Amino acid sequence: MNYLAHALLAGPLATDRVGGVAGDFVKGLLQPRPGGLDPALVAGVRLHRRIDSFADTHPAFRHSRARVSEARRRFGGVLVDMFYDHFLAVHWQRFSAEPLDDFTADTYRLIAARLDSLPAPFTPVFARMAAHDWLGSYRDTANVALALDRMALHRARQPNPLAGAGDELLADYPGFEADFLAFFPDALAFAEAARGAR
Repeated sequence: MNYLAHALLAGPLATDRVGGVAGDFVKGLLQPRPGGLDPALVAGVRLHRRIDSFADTHPAFRHSRARVSEARRRFGGVLVDMFYDHFLAVHWQRFSAEPLDDFTADTYRLIAARLDSLPAPFTPVFARMAAHDWLGSYRDTANVALALDRMALHRARQPNPLAGAGDELLADYPGFEADFLAFFPDALAFAEAARGAR
């Protein structure tokens, strides 16, 4: 899952949402607790990891990964994560009563208030995220394509097939959308159960 999906699936607790969005920047074991990371944020990171594991094994998510062309299949998980954020933004009203713009603004505020508690590599990423409204901007397919093109430039290994990968979404848009709509209600139920079991 990508940033917007993790933010929503984290539920109502602010520390879960912050830990969910920043989860990929917390490396290694969570026990013992990584230095400087608030225990409540660790819970959000742990939830983030459980959601990622759930997504990787879900039939609809796997079907979406199989839709990615052979040339980009190695990056299929990254592409599907971003495509699903697009569909979540497009279908936002199905999954949340709060307007998307209000939700994203609140998420940026919550993260900014806890930025000093998060891993340092997340800080410049968050600055770009908030400045360019990554959470809300992916509702436009052109912004998904632009984000993938930028990722291609910043990958350690050059060349890579991420440049132009926005075309993958357009090549089978209805198929990816159907997969997302099959997947996301299950992800919401899973995340709610995971939060309740703590």
